[in-house]
Amino acid sequence: MVIKMANEAKNNNENGGFMIKVATFIVDRRNLFFLLFGIALIFSVVSMNWTKVENALSAYLPDTTETSRGLDRMEEQFITYGTAKVMVTNIPYDEAERIYDELSELETIIMLDFDNEPEYYNNFSALYNITFGYDEKDERALEALEEVKLMLEGYDIYVSTAMGNASAEQLAQEMTVISVLVAIVVVSVLLFTSQTWAEVPVLLLTFCSAALITKGTNFMMGTISFVSNSVTIVLQLALSVDYAVIFCNRYKEEHQTLGIREADIVALSKSIPEIFSSSLTTMGGLIAMMFMQFGIGSDMALCLIRAILLSLLAVFLLMPGLIMLFGNAMDKTKHKSFIPDIPFVGKFAYKTRFIIPPLFIVVLVGAYLIQSHCPYVYGYTQLETPVQSEAMLVDEMIDESFGKDNFVALVVPAGNYEKEKKLLKELDARPEVDHSQGLANTEAMDGYMLTDKLTAREFSELLELDYEVAELLYMAYAVNDENYAKIVNGFSNYGVPLIDMFMFLYDEVDEGYVTLDDDLMETLEDAHTKMQIALDQLQGEEYSRMLIYLTLPEEGEETFAFLDEMHKIAGKYYDINEVLIPGNSTSQYDLYKTFQRDNAVVNVVSILAVLVVLLFTFMSAGMPVLLIVVIQGVIWVNFAVPSMQQKNVFFLSAMIVSSIQMGANIDYAIVISGRFMELKDKMSKKDAIIETMNFAFPTIVTSGTMLALAGIFIGQMSSDGAVCGIGQCLGRGTILSIFTVMFVLPQILLLGEKIIDKTSFAVSMPLKLERSSGLMRVDGIVQGQVNGTMIGEFHGLLRGEANMIVNMGKMENRHDDGSDLVDLLRKEDKESDV
Repeated sequence: MVIKMANEAKNNNENGGFMIKVATFIVDRRNLFFLLFGIALIFSVVSMNWTKVENALSAYLPDTTETSRGLDRMEEQFITYGTAKVMVTNIPYDEAERIYDELSELETIIMLDFDNEPEYYNNFSALYNITFGYDEKDERALEALEEVKLMLEGYDIYVSTAMGNASAEQLAQEMTVISVLVAIVVVSVLLFTSQTWAEVPVLLLTFCSAALITKGTNFMMGTISFVSNSVTIVLQLALSVDYAVIFCNRYKEEHQTLGIREADIVALSKSIPEIFSSSLTTMGGLIAMMFMQFGIGSDMALCLIRAILLSLLAVFLLMPGLIMLFGNAMDKTKHKSFIPDIPFVGKFAYKTRFIIPPLFIVVLVGAYLIQSHCPYVYGYTQLETPVQSEAMLVDEMIDESFGKDNFVALVVPAGNYEKEKKLLKELDARPEVDHSQGLANTEAMDGYMLTDKLTAREFSELLELDYEVAELLYMAYAVNDENYAKIVNGFSNYGVPLIDMFMFLYDEVDEGYVTLDDDLMETLEDAHTKMQIALDQLQGEEYSRMLIYLTLPEEGEETFAFLDEMHKIAGKYYDINEVLIPGNSTSQYDLYKTFQRDNAVVNVVSILAVLVVLLFTFMSAGMPVLLIVVIQGVIWVNFAVPSMQQKNVFFLSAMIVSSIQMGANIDYAIVISGRFMELKDKMSKKDAIIETMNFAFPTIVTSGTMLALAGIFIGQMSSDGAVCGIGQCLGRGTILSIFTVMFVLPQILLLGEKIIDKTSFAVSMPLKLERSSGLMRVDGIVQGQVNGTMIGEFHGLLRGEANMIVNMGKMENRHDDGSDLVDLLRKEDKESDV
């Protein structure tokens, strides 16, 4: 630590004057910064409503994944109408039929599925599958759903739909409650760990300003994920609380010998590099998430890094002015610290220094092996959350009564109905497929499928249309299709797909070329409406879409294997590169594949980023490796817990928490390690570790309690699987980190301190023996004898005789006019400011 102090002295010589000037400017221009922050806060209140939130995880998959390409293709080629499942309970079948008839009369409903089969009526409950005549993103679809709810008012109804943002709205409400609880925890912890009551409002105003500005600047990212929107503010508070606490503690230390303004300036000048260095480890862990293929990693990393930078700005620019405002109140409201010393922890560490490290190594090996079998999942269907949203409860009730659907879309090149028919037939024969739906196997009327080819005679018989009219119609179709050979050879064997001929006939009637009687016209219009809906959803200009309903769960090895098998089957009929199978199962398969790469990249990059920061912090190769091994070991233990419980963990939660835990929790280890290395050469190792743990405990209990409780609240009060998983893993991981740095790391430091010293690469500074007398300016770390009086802390004036070694810095003679030392020092400070 002597080397560290020497480096600090060197930095003070080179940069101290500059940092003092910066700090003086900030403190003395505090009203300017109050104004700027006030403007930013007012702007943030308005701009926070500009932020767009993306609620689908699949939107963040790489563009090269099958899900992304499939969704883009379907959006270009097809119309996806708004749909809803409406379950009405406690009604007899006759009443259910009457409701069906009433719903059928609504003009906004274009398709309504219901009959007496168990899949629609079971246990005195009726299920209506409704398709509205509007795109699922059209507000009119939601208005139509409200019309249905109004019609069924008085019945026990449960509605399941993908339209709207009901789940997002509930998540926002949950996070509001969680934020309030975290705020209460923060205030309670600060009151408990404070030394003066008035410092609490200073810290809270700093936190709240940074949080509000963070929320108000989210719109700058265009669109952020629902995960980032939900947890950023809570994690910002928990992650950045250290920065304000460090500055506040530094101020109180300087204020013991200096006035409010001077202590504020000196504390700020010393805190800026210290706090910024501390933030680098956290940001290093977050930067690792930016290397993920899954775009939500970059989204969350950018949100949190921006939040941390805004917290730094609030601490550096706003908090100094707040200290000036509350300085007198802080002096008047001092109280005894409520945090006790914990000498027993240091004594325990010293007694067990040869026992705990080997045991920890055994635990690390076991944790690594166990966590490698952690049951990660990639969708919500296999996750359990302590709180269930209303939508989740409704889906669960519907699934219990009528079963759960799992379907994927099969998108292939359009234009060949025969291929589609053969493909659907082969898929329907597979035990993994419950049923399929496409143009080629959808019945039109009288047993004919939409794509069955009918001759003119068959078509005339089907519609009871005069044969001569049908023949002329087929001739017109052949001309329109430029199939002139059929006109020459006759029409006896000329077949046209039923759906194509229906649509052609409708166009001919609409243009006035063909006239039909009223009954036939009504049949044609009804058929045209249904066929147009089918075409909108299942056939585009270039591609056709088929829906394949699976008997498999949404995710799992068997499901993923069958998706690959479906590609092989479709490859028999089409170019396999043109076949896409988007759906929930495919999305989770894509997430599974990206996770295999992203998990390794995030772990490696977060370790390297933190390693670089620690190397330059401790100027030793051994210390960073030791600290990273400890925290990485805690991460393994963290995910070994759900592995032993066989409790599913959402993959995204694991990656995000691993990065945050590596970047943030390592700060606890840094506090202990830095203090111990400073004290170990000044006293016995036993006394050094006891003093270290007494010193570090307040910092760890303050920051650790906030982060752990924030995670626990999120994990226990959120209904969203991803957000809930982040909270559960973060809360458990932080508690494990606190326990490890308190009861394992001290023993490791005691056992490995010699290795740390031997792997140091700090440059030793030459010593200079200085002799002088009279008035002198002393700057640096000095050791020796002084005969006279001295004022200042390493940087000050001395009058008398000095015989000392200057470890770092310089000692210069000054002109002595006989003035008081204090006056001379003030005069020099004013000249320095100028």
